[in-house]
Amino acid sequence: MKIAVVGAGAIGSLYAAKLSARHDVTVVGRAAHAAAILTSGLRIVGLEEMTCRIPAVSEWHGRTPPLVLLTTKANDTADAAARLAPYVGADTTIVCVQNGLGSEEIVRQAMTELATDQPLVLRAITQFGAIFDRPGVIDLKVAGHTLLEASPRSAEIAAVFTECGLDGRVCERIEVEVWRKLIFNCVINPITSIIGSEVGAIADARLDPLKRLVIDECLQVARACGVEFDVDFVAALATVFGPSRNIASMRQDLMKGRRTEIDFMNGAIVTTGRRFRIECPVNAALVAIIKAMEARQAVR
Repeated sequence: MKIAVVGAGAIGSLYAAKLSARHDVTVVGRAAHAAAILTSGLRIVGLEEMTCRIPAVSEWHGRTPPLVLLTTKANDTADAAARLAPYVGADTTIVCVQNGLGSEEIVRQAMTELATDQPLVLRAITQFGAIFDRPGVIDLKVAGHTLLEASPRSAEIAAVFTECGLDGRVCERIEVEVWRKLIFNCVINPITSIIGSEVGAIADARLDPLKRLVIDECLQVARACGVEFDVDFVAALATVFGPSRNIASMRQDLMKGRRTEIDFMNGAIVTTGRRFRIECPVNAALVAIIKAMEARQAVR
């Protein structure tokens, strides 16, 4: 299968490398990253070691292949979708492998407004964790699986993921899993960014009161959206993420002086809560703190 991975940072590059073992994959990423891949290959280090020789460009031109993985930061979704729209066909499937709430809807809206032919747009959730070490080099920290929104094409795409070591699973209620990961992200990303720690530090029991406040607000908003959980998220954070030596994507962005995805995480909780007249002051405070950290990094 011909596949394009658009917005290839840490996760996108990892997926591109693994998919390239059996498929014809092209990476679309930042110019320095694309140049490094063309010169020395795409290297995966950490839990796995491999070097892949694959095409890499900084901008997509021409008809898209049947499968496009959109792995940009949520902030860049609208721009990436607009750039892709002229090149998609009715046989194109765009899989949004992204954090936060609503990225797939942004892509669908862009395609409705800008594309002549309407592609199939699906949401996916990755449980892999990786760090963008430097252009051309990705540090794989956590191996996991890939959840894919159900559709007539999803079983085939999930099989492609599985045969390449990405453990593809079709999910009948992807919105539940989007919310599950969102809640984890709303705790892990801002808090570990503020305290300057690896992901595993989120298991520290001294943080439990803050974690519970964040989670309680998230659960109220999820419930208003029709999504219910019978999960002890505080316990799950300790069990699932306590061993992790990964660095959360938000902290990675702050370390590089880049804009974070806070508006699509805690900010999305605040915005969605307002629609239902649910106040979320703790999530709002985390948004304010992260934006202040962004501003401080930007002036350095």
